[in-house]
Amino acid sequence: MCGAKCQGGTLVSADFDPVLIAALQSARRITVLTGAGVSAESGIPTFRDALTGLWQNFDAHTLATADAFLGDPSLVWGWYEWRRSQVLAAQPNAAHRALAELARRVPQLSLFTQNVDNLHERAGSVDVQHLHGSLHHPRCFDCAHPFVLPDGIPEEPAGGWRVPAPKCQACGGLVRPGVVWFDEYLPADILDGAFNSSRSSDLLIVVGCSGKVDPAARLPRDAKKAGRKVIQINLVESALDGVCTWNLRGRAGELLPELIRQAF
Repeated sequence: MCGAKCQGGTLVSADFDPVLIAALQSARRITVLTGAGVSAESGIPTFRDALTGLWQNFDAHTLATADAFLGDPSLVWGWYEWRRSQVLAAQPNAAHRALAELARRVPQLSLFTQNVDNLHERAGSVDVQHLHGSLHHPRCFDCAHPFVLPDGIPEEPAGGWRVPAPKCQACGGLVRPGVVWFDEYLPADILDGAFNSSRSSDLLIVVGCSGKVDPAARLPRDAKKAGRKVIQINLVESALDGVCTWNLRGRAGELLPELIRQAF
């Protein structure tokens, strides 16, 4: 844990464990796993939050499946375009920027995220690995050919929820959102890369994760089993508290910049 000093609700300093600071300074390779808590600080609702506006009578869990898309493509595509519009209207926060800065400070940093937005990339992070896919990289449902979305924030359709799903330029099939749905497996190459990276890194930093969503929730446990140090930053207690070497309680957008400032 760390002792934080706040002024007017804003973190002005934090007393981090000197051993933690030393571990960060000496690390040659760091793996980072981020979850919904990071994007929430930019105003992006988590998947557990109730839907709002036109979508308040819908359940996200029923929309985020292949069957839902095939049953009503325009409804599901419209929902994901609404979500993408929220992301494009938001801005990266201090936690996103701090992780991009950390990557410039250490010899090697690998960033894996459970988030489907592009806020890490917009903050300057490169080669971000999206475990759950991305809102910004749709593909054909049939042939997986990538589809390039138009620039700009999608407009809310005048007729309500439905937006016709585009057609694939390669085969004419329906274009689907580039996310991992509930009835699908995570991309094996990215998932394997996350486990291999966390096992071989000096440090694993977990930010804004509930620790309840497998298989990503197993990463900290796997890293600990491999003898690696694990730092967790979370606003509230999580299922990972007993696994991590250090648990830093507070806003990622406050703790991460201060942690990097003190270490470097």
